[in-house]
Amino acid sequence: MVEVWAAVAGASITVAGLGVSGVSRQNRLGQDSLIRLTAAVDNLSDRLDILHNDIKTKDMEVFARLNELERAVARLEGHSDRH
Repeated sequence: MVEVWAAVAGASITVAGLGVSGVSRQNRLGQDSLIRLTAAVDNLSDRLDILHNDIKTKDMEVFARLNELERAVARLEGHSDRH
C-alpha cells in the first residue's frame, strides 16, 4: 500500500513539474511574441511618420503650383489678382 501512495505522489509531482515547465515555456513564448510585435509596431509607426511628412511636403508643392496656375489663368482672363 505504501508503494501505491509513493507511486501516486511521484506521478503527481511529475505532472505538476511538467505543468509548471509548460506554463513557464508559454510565458517565454508570449514575452518573445510581445517583444517582436512591439518592435514591428514601432517600426511601422516610424515609417508612417516618414510617409506623412512626405505627403505633407508633396501637398505643399502641389498647392503652391495650383495657386500659381490659378493666378496665371486669372491674369490671362483679365481678372484682377484675387490674392
